[in-house]
Amino acid sequence: MSRTVFDFVTTMLVVCGSLSVGTSEARADDFGRVSLLEENDSLYDTSDKHYTQGIRISYLTPDLSSGSRWNAPFDFLGALGPVFSPAGSGQDQSRRISVFLGQSLFTPNDKTGTIPDPNDRPYAGWLYLGTSLLQETDRNQLDHLELAIGLVGPGALGQQAQNDFHQFIGAAQAHGWRSQLRNEPGGMVSYERLWRVPLLSFASLTLDVVPQVGATVGNVATYGSAGGMIRIGRNLQADYGPARIRPALSGTDYFDADHLDGPLGFYVFAGVQGRVVGRNIFLDGNSFHNGPSVDKEILVGDLQAGVSLFWSRDIQVLFSAVSRTREYDHQPSPDVIGTATLSFSL
Repeated sequence: MSRTVFDFVTTMLVVCGSLSVGTSEARADDFGRVSLLEENDSLYDTSDKHYTQGIRISYLTPDLSSGSRWNAPFDFLGALGPVFSPAGSGQDQSRRISVFLGQSLFTPNDKTGTIPDPNDRPYAGWLYLGTSLLQETDRNQLDHLELAIGLVGPGALGQQAQNDFHQFIGAAQAHGWRSQLRNEPGGMVSYERLWRVPLLSFASLTLDVVPQVGATVGNVATYGSAGGMIRIGRNLQADYGPARIRPALSGTDYFDADHLDGPLGFYVFAGVQGRVVGRNIFLDGNSFHNGPSVDKEILVGDLQAGVSLFWSRDIQVLFSAVSRTREYDHQPSPDVIGTATLSFSL
């Protein structure tokens, strides 16, 4: 367990170091940014089922200078299609790269039996590493392309992560992990576009809306999505809403403090997203082996509300709750997921 996690962390630190060196030489006035994201169904409640735990750590580079070699993937992809507008097109652009690693755990509602109910959600773990390309254009549009690769199955260390923690806090063990999905390399590519649309300002507050559309393709998840978020607060131009762990409401690691009017920022928000799901390995089961699975719902929706507080680029905290509609047949009720994020500059 420790060796696998160590290798993932070491890989991320090496990438972060090279990204920092490659960007800080040209933008000494800017800073990298680390975010720690926790999603848990028992964060604000006593629930412990289905999507029961997600953790993600990410590093966001400073704004890339026009001469940085890290612009190459943006320019290459922009030449292939309407994903990223080219540099020097006369538009105000900001480009950043994010790297991340994470782990997600899924369990049935009843974890007391060694043989789970075949109509309940299967046990599954997902350990992954990824990168995102983020380009803001004219301070009101964000293109976000993301690649995540990793492992589904026992190698994702879901059993160890859940039961070791439960033992530490004195909670009941989950007894059915032996029936979890088998080891399978996994990956998914996601693209989404978000817009920031100011609606009105009054006193020192601003009201805006952030609509989005996107799609994800891979053996882990395949779906199309559309939704939006409404926010009210101060200094909303710093980001496009909170980052989330896929599949979920859209959000990104993007943060830009250069256009803030004073250091203090905050907003309350509410958002909704609908997804048309073609594949979800955590419900459909392994791609090439027979094993546990359930009949998934094709249409899934999320409703989210929360609050974000930040002091310039130095530190940001965010708390939210998400209600997710039923994802499979025989699911007794929608799920509620709590999220908490801490971000700080380096």
